[in-house]
Amino acid sequence: MALQINATNPEHPALLLELPWQLPLEEWPEEYLVPLPRGISRHVVRYARAGDEVIAVKELARRPALREYELLRDLDRIGIPAVDPLAVVTGRTDAAGEPLESVLITRHLGGSMPYRSMFETTLRPATMHRLMDALAVLLVRLHLAGFAWGDCSLSNTLFRRDAGAYAAYLVDAETGDLHPELSVGQREYDLDLARVNISGELLDLEASGTLHPSVDPIEFGTEICARYQSLWQELTRTSVYPAGKHHYIERRIRRLNDLGFDVAEMQIEHASNGDTVTFVPKVVDAGHHQRQLLRLTGLDAEENQARRLLNDLESWMATQDDYAPGDPLGARPEVLAHRWVREVFRPTVRSVPPELRGPMDAAEIYHELLEHRWYLSERAQHDIGLGTAVEDYIRNILPKARETLRPTDG
Repeated sequence: MALQINATNPEHPALLLELPWQLPLEEWPEEYLVPLPRGISRHVVRYARAGDEVIAVKELARRPALREYELLRDLDRIGIPAVDPLAVVTGRTDAAGEPLESVLITRHLGGSMPYRSMFETTLRPATMHRLMDALAVLLVRLHLAGFAWGDCSLSNTLFRRDAGAYAAYLVDAETGDLHPELSVGQREYDLDLARVNISGELLDLEASGTLHPSVDPIEFGTEICARYQSLWQELTRTSVYPAGKHHYIERRIRRLNDLGFDVAEMQIEHASNGDTVTFVPKVVDAGHHQRQLLRLTGLDAEENQARRLLNDLESWMATQDDYAPGDPLGARPEVLAHRWVREVFRPTVRSVPPELRGPMDAAEIYHELLEHRWYLSERAQHDIGLGTAVEDYIRNILPKARETLRPTDG
């Protein structure tokens, strides 16, 4: 069987052909590899460079490689946070003509970290709670979309900083299945696997001495279930309100939006006596603030980053002379938003020297600067202004934090 490359982008096969497919992945020369931290995997995984892109290459049998490739493409189409599938390479043989395993190729998720790299320095319990929040949100999103993971764990997840919190991304979809809707049993099976896997991974860290002494691995494994159930209940519960209290429905929708979820449609039923209204929201995937920021500014950010940037944008718009909500003569929000990007966001981010940024993207840098401005303003008991905050951040914060901004640190 001849070498065959199935790719999502027609430009990728030509770039991928330059890689040494005649060698087993664990024997690839260093010249092809990119030294990035790798998580634990049942398969051989390497990071390599293809043109200007860094790719993750995973070696596995042909059928599961093709299946996982298609599953990741399906998740991408429905907007689930997962690694981006690029290609599958099949029909590999070594120099003697002996068959080699196929490989699945995904795009490296910039700024992301496997959980073991984050534990190279002992994480504080508060940081671990944020990781559990991110993983619970990811699992809920998958289940809302009808995806049964089958192997939820820290090892199969990548984490990116997201405005002081973390965003979780699915890495391994090999055991997953996509359905129109999941049963309670399917969700509970996934949740039980998550509990067992996470407790086991934390016990391994405890044995290696890299787990904070106050963290109980069993309790943390149980906590992921509690966080999941709380979020699932908020997103799917039926509410009964007094008739005429329509603002209660609006308040519920806003609360769902604040969690980062959209309401695609609503089922509203009036009681036969007219005294109550039953409201059942149909919640779709997270990303309310992401989509709003992208629509207004063209900036693509994580959900928490987007929420923070939108707050700053709204505050800035309120100071503009031509901002008059509801006035047809006033500037439209889209016009002001693009002015904010041009006059505030970009100049502020560019003022931070590239050599001090580490893996932080532009949205995370801007969030950090807003946080520092708030801290300095609280200390000074008045708004010190963004410019002053940027200067102090560059002079006093970034040089000290440079080591902690490396991808291998937590």
